[in-house]
Amino acid sequence: MNIARDIWSRRPWVTAISALLPRRGDYAGLRRSWLRDLVAGLTVGIVALPLALAFSVATGVGAAPGLITAAVAGAVAAVFGGSNLQVSGPTGAMTVVLIPLVNAHGSSVIYPVAVLAGAVVVLAAALRLGRLLAYIPWPVVEGFTIGIAVVIAAQQVPNALGVPKPDIENATGAAVVAAGRFADHPHWAVLALLACSIGLTAGLPRLHRSLPASLISVAAVTVVAESAHLRADRIGALPSSLPVPSLPSLSGTGTLLGPALIVAFLASLESLLSARVADGMSDVARHNPDRELFGQGLANIASGICGGMPATGAIARTAVNARTGAATRVAALTHALFIAVVVYAASAWVGRIPLVALAGVLLVTAWRMVERHNVRAVLFSTRTDALVLVLTAGGTIAFDLIKAVEAGIAAAVVLTLARLARTAQAVPAPLALHEVDTEVEHALLSEHVLTYRIDGPLFFGVSSRFLAELTSNADVRVVILRMSSMVMLDATGARALGEIVERLADRGITVLMKGITAEHRRLLSAVGAIAPVIARGHVFATLPEAVAHASKHVAREQLSLLPQVS
Repeated sequence: MNIARDIWSRRPWVTAISALLPRRGDYAGLRRSWLRDLVAGLTVGIVALPLALAFSVATGVGAAPGLITAAVAGAVAAVFGGSNLQVSGPTGAMTVVLIPLVNAHGSSVIYPVAVLAGAVVVLAAALRLGRLLAYIPWPVVEGFTIGIAVVIAAQQVPNALGVPKPDIENATGAAVVAAGRFADHPHWAVLALLACSIGLTAGLPRLHRSLPASLISVAAVTVVAESAHLRADRIGALPSSLPVPSLPSLSGTGTLLGPALIVAFLASLESLLSARVADGMSDVARHNPDRELFGQGLANIASGICGGMPATGAIARTAVNARTGAATRVAALTHALFIAVVVYAASAWVGRIPLVALAGVLLVTAWRMVERHNVRAVLFSTRTDALVLVLTAGGTIAFDLIKAVEAGIAAAVVLTLARLARTAQAVPAPLALHEVDTEVEHALLSEHVLTYRIDGPLFFGVSSRFLAELTSNADVRVVILRMSSMVMLDATGARALGEIVERLADRGITVLMKGITAEHRRLLSAVGAIAPVIARGHVFATLPEAVAHASKHVAREQLSLLPQVS
């Protein structure tokens, strides 16, 4: 029996699946930390409640889906995710992506999109793609964070000023129109409530970091609005109850695959960034990126089935969880349980919150999203990084998040390749006197033998320049290419080397190669670039061997030029 179990456990796919599943070690130290975990979970729950409401309402689907997402996705991600401190739920970045979908397809679109996106993220985890997202350039991340913050703030302007939302797709344009309408017919009571919401949300943490500023702000503005009997059509109003949606239909999901891929990408990226932030704030075990994707994928599937919206790891809530002393997943589970209690026990109170209160909370949240010291660091690092940041931020504001990320990554790749191309060079490396046997031979070889050291990468961005440089020399008989310093070679670069060999051979010049690595030799052989060189035995491991062969070659040519004695 034990033998059969051992054989079964050695199957690669069984091992891969087991690595993604919960384990007993997830709760190591719980006996010592359970009280701190409970306190941290309640604290995060109090912070998350108004944010879940605000992001859900801002998406255009009402209050219930946001709270359901925080409860359901928060619990599933806590159990199955790859971080002990991650807190998941609705986020501002996800809101920016979902608003156009809701406008185009209706509020029920969030359910199938969440399920499909979750399935894609689970597949990414199974394919072990979690580590690939670490290669997204830092300026791109900072750029779309700035863009998301601006879009979130712009989306809140109509609710913040108590005017109807303009029928304009671009959030910034809609914000300008809404501000103009408010200027024509100002309502100062709404502006006062907005100032109260912003002031409490931004100011209370300065008094004490542990104060639940967002919750206090929303409660205070709600009480003031109720006491003043302000008109609901000016301050906005949530539904009077929070009905739990029935099981959503997943029919007709084929047309939603594209949007689901976008949501899956964002859920993966933001969750892994949040988990990385949590690693730096605590001494608990570092997160497992593939398992984190697995947990977030299951969380989105569960959220969509239960009537919630797409979810992701939330950096702000995860940071609160870490700062308040959480050590295990019990803290995130406690947060989810607290939200669930609110959904079923306090729906009447939630329905009385004015939209202007939530708008103030989100305006402060958007301001805090931008790490200004990080932005300054990128802007003053290199012009390439600054350009990528500005391009990504501007694209997010003017178009959409995915187009901006695509443009930012493409720009980063092109500019990086251009910078790499400038570092690659073929450096003339004259023979030293100690590398040959006699001064006479040194003088002879220096006249007829050129040696080049290829430094840096040889790829498609530099191959044409190399081709021009290495075939422009006039009176030489042997060219030695010293390739041990070549750090990268692609198919285009290999083909360019083949053309160099051909052109030099057409001019009667022999090419010798020294220091080719096994990997580069395989590539050069695969594209047929050095077949003539290999056939003649002109590939050498060391420079002295190449110099000795060049010496013999030049000597033979010199001998052939002597007049023949009849």
